[in-house]
Amino acid sequence: MNPYEKLLLQNKAWSKEKLELDHDYFNRLAHQQKPKFLWIGCSDSRVPANEITGTDPGEVFVHRNIANMVVHTDLNLLSVLQYAVEVLKVEHIIVCGHYGCGGIEAAISQKDFGLINKWLRNIKEVYKMYQKEVDAIENHTDKINKLVEFNVIEQCQDLIKTSIVQKAWKNRKGPEIHGWVYGLNNGLVTELVNIEANVENVNPIFRYSDDQF
Repeated sequence: MNPYEKLLLQNKAWSKEKLELDHDYFNRLAHQQKPKFLWIGCSDSRVPANEITGTDPGEVFVHRNIANMVVHTDLNLLSVLQYAVEVLKVEHIIVCGHYGCGGIEAAISQKDFGLINKWLRNIKEVYKMYQKEVDAIENHTDKINKLVEFNVIEQCQDLIKTSIVQKAWKNRKGPEIHGWVYGLNNGLVTELVNIEANVENVNPIFRYSDDQF
């Protein structure tokens, strides 16, 4: 049996198991989606949002990309963010990086990765901001992991610079922003930053005036 066929069989087994435990499980999922959380995570297959948080489908709205970036020109990310904040009205946004991130390691190198260079440049900009602190670390793994942390912090900052978040903060005092890092070696989350829904937390140059909302 090839790996692809195995996936299909596993899907049938999973569906059967869910229905045996709760015959109305899929009917409920099909008729409602009211997540309180937006998860912006890494595309790494070892970092599944629902398993890490012990949540069921429908509880977390998920967006993933290489190195959990919030890029102000990424229409995919911005579309997900707007839908989550304005339509689903999520109460929390979690930016979750993970130690040992390959995207972070690639960005810190000077290798040419082709098209992905354009994406990695956003991470390199974070590295440039914290280069003195990162380069002071001798151990390579520790160096990467420190940049992982700095990157999560900066992506949270990029979130609150958006008009989408600031408008929601003004209109409904939410959502809160949280920065996490996940440990692949122990399965535990470390909280790095929590940002309350207050426009005073935004650097003035990135604030939008109230009359625009």
